[in-house]
Amino acid sequence: MEFISPEIDQYCVEHTSAENEVLTNLNRETHAKVLQARMLSGHFQGRLLSMFSQMIQPKNILEIGTYTGYSALCLAEGLQENGKILTIDVNEELEDFVRNFFSQSPLNNKIDFQIGNALTIIPTLNQIFDLVFIDADKLNYANYYDLVFEKVRKGGYIISDNVLWSGKVADYSKKDKDTLAIRAFNQKLHDDNRVENILLPIRDGLMVVRKLE
Repeated sequence: MEFISPEIDQYCVEHTSAENEVLTNLNRETHAKVLQARMLSGHFQGRLLSMFSQMIQPKNILEIGTYTGYSALCLAEGLQENGKILTIDVNEELEDFVRNFFSQSPLNNKIDFQIGNALTIIPTLNQIFDLVFIDADKLNYANYYDLVFEKVRKGGYIISDNVLWSGKVADYSKKDKDTLAIRAFNQKLHDDNRVENILLPIRDGLMVVRKLE
C-alpha cells in the first residue's frame, strides 16, 4: 500500500539529501541479488534514520534485524566518536554480503555485527543503549521491546519499523497473525505510560517512543 502518491513520494526523495556511494551501491546490489529487497530501508527512510541518530548523538545503538546492513550504516552516521552500533540478524546466508559492504564504509570500526537469535543475545548484553531500532520478525516485536526496555537509558529512543504493515493494521477485517501482532504491539506501546510515542506514516510506518523513566 502507498500512503502518498508516487509523484509526492518521488518529490520527497528528490528533495532529500543524497545517500553516500556505499549506500547507493548497497541499495543497488540488494535489489539485484537479494530476495525481498523491499525490506531495505532505502534512501528516504535511511536519511530519516541518519537524521534521528545525528540529533540523538548516541553512544550505543542496538539494531534488531540487520538484513543487508543499510539501516545500520545510516544509524552509525550519528554515533559519538567512540560510539558503537550492535546489529543482530539470524540470517547466516547474508553474512558475507553484509560484512563486505560494512568493510567498504569508514564507519566499519563502529559496527559490531552478530549472527544469532536476538531473543537469546539481548539478555546477555550489559550496555545501556541510547537508541534501539527494531526491524525483525513481527511476531516477536513485543518480546524485543520488553527485553530491551530496561537496557535503554531514560530519555532514550526505541524506533520500530513496519508498524503500518501495508495499511493492514487499520483494516480490522485483516486477522492474519502478523497483522494481529503488529496491531497489538502498536496498542501496547501507545498504552505504555513509561514512554511517549508517535507513529509516523513514513514508508511502512515507524513507531518512535521516548523513554520517560
